[in-house]
Amino acid sequence: MAYTAPTVPDLSQPALLQALQHTIDQKTKPLGALGRLETLAVQLGLILGTERPELQVPQLVVFAADHGLAARGVSAYPSDVTWQMVENFLAGGAAVSVLARQHGIGLTVMDCGVRHDFAPRPGLRLCKVAPGTADASAQPAMTHAQCEQALAHGQALVDELPGNVLLLGEMGIGNTSAASLLMARLTGLDVVDCTGAGTGLDAAAVQRKVAVLREVLQRHPDATEPLDVLAAMGGLEIAAMVGAVLRAAAQRRVVVVDGFITTAAVLVAARLQPQVLQRCVFAHQSGERGHALLLAHLKAQPLLDLGLRLGEGSGAALAWPLLVSAAAILRDMASFASAGVAQRGVCDTPAH
Repeated sequence: MAYTAPTVPDLSQPALLQALQHTIDQKTKPLGALGRLETLAVQLGLILGTERPELQVPQLVVFAADHGLAARGVSAYPSDVTWQMVENFLAGGAAVSVLARQHGIGLTVMDCGVRHDFAPRPGLRLCKVAPGTADASAQPAMTHAQCEQALAHGQALVDELPGNVLLLGEMGIGNTSAASLLMARLTGLDVVDCTGAGTGLDAAAVQRKVAVLREVLQRHPDATEPLDVLAAMGGLEIAAMVGAVLRAAAQRRVVVVDGFITTAAVLVAARLQPQVLQRCVFAHQSGERGHALLLAHLKAQPLLDLGLRLGEGSGAALAWPLLVSAAAILRDMASFASAGVAQRGVCDTPAH
């Protein structure tokens, strides 16, 4: 494919890293006592290039599209649920709508390829490439041109969004199947280990889903490069997400990754520009079967493990306060010196 990904430079800055570690180590607490929050604080400082990181105007985008493969019965829900849930997001009734409101996160829904025509309104970006993908078990899910267009739409959306944080969400009946396919082909893991219940399939239905996904993998043996795999087996919303992740990473935004589908998009983005992973904060480990393996493959440590498998960006929104707290600790917590608190092993000579 002719697509050229935005360049994502290496964030490795030894002097800044040393300064950030020194700053967090000198806070009024035992060394390492804030655990993973300290690691997160240092990561935020590195991404934003400062010892006093401030997270500004966070933006959560729900990337939505339909999947032709859904006609093969890989989901417990019909495809109409995709557009109905988009309406629910816009009406403020979905879980992610509630969480975004609670935490003051901007929420945008991006129609990347939903099989429904929406009336324009605030909070909705109409970027429909096609009314869903084709059935990947019969032909490529997208043409190369469609895939490139979706990637470009994702990049352009990030350029229009304020702030320095992008939280990822998605909606699309059938998209756990697309994510499983991307994971299986790009990691080399067996598709059975990449495939779970999605929206709530029983054990027999999961077996049927795995059989369909094997058909898809066999149908596209030559798709091995990241963008070829994305076009052959992915989704329009996943492609748009890949473009958004690449642009956000190039702009040194913090990228908050939600669940299985968004992590699959990050997998594709990282195969194109490996330094993307330096900018990613993985919100949670979902209950979807392949997610733990995919996180391990990316050497990612999620912040939460609540058994979530909703998608939408709900896990990213739930993890958001931890990022706010980590940045605040780095900026605002007193040091031993500023607070006049004695450090361990440091005391005045005892009086005689």
